Amino acid sequence: MGILNLTPDSFSDGGKFNNEKSALHHAEKLLKDGAEIIDIGPQSTRPNADFLSSDDEILRIGTLISQIKKEFPEALISLDTFYSETVKFGFNEGIDIINDISGGQYDNKMFDAAAETKLPYILMHVNPSYETMHDKIKFEDIILAENRYFSEKTSELLEKGVKDIILDPGFGFGKTVEDQMKMIDEVRYLGFEKFPLLIGISRKSFIYKPLGKSALDIIEETQKLHLKVLQQGAKILRVHDVVETAQTIRDFLQHKR
Repeated sequence: MGILNLTPDSFSDGGKFNNEKSALHHAEKLLKDGAEIIDIGPQSTRPNADFLSSDDEILRIGTLISQIKKEFPEALISLDTFYSETVKFGFNEGIDIINDISGGQYDNKMFDAAAETKLPYILMHVNPSYETMHDKIKFEDIILAENRYFSEKTSELLEKGVKDIILDPGFGFGKTVEDQMKMIDEVRYLGFEKFPLLIGISRKSFIYKPLGKSALDIIEETQKLHLKVLQQGAKILRVHDVVETAQTIRDFLQHKR
């Protein structure tokens, strides 16, 4: 899953792809580099980012989804939003996957929108409100806490008729460095192997800060962690650096054979 941020204020590529021409060009590059899913993000969720309404998101997306679908019909598109209205707009434009960082907690109509559209839904572990999204919580046992959350939320989604659920442990959202390293080590215990796992650790501070590096200088370290989670059954990697990650996946699959 290649990341396409349409935001002027994302932490590592803000402002690069926030007009349709450059966004379309970047989508083409992501696909050529080996991405199978393009994750379109109209709103940054980094700490202290600008807060947008659903209307703002829809304006920012414009006709990009339908343009990508027209130019690259083979591309799968996920839409990174926590608004049900943005999801409905995206569905009409042709998205394939809902990528909701809020687990339905920031818009109480989100699970209904997932049920109505019948799209696959990415369920992320995160703190319960937008304001507390990045508040660091020291969990007694992060794996246990995540599994409780996933168990509760997947039951709710399944009850509403959402069958295709992908789990995202929520790296970079309100978790300590220690807890995130534990999550990497114990990814195989998340979700009880019932649902596919998406891992999004690309350019996250829990990797680069302890090393005294920047977000752009940890490609090698990130690929080692990618390999570690693939070996434990992770199915989707959400990344900025597609070429390197595609190579990691090829190496993993070759070794697996």
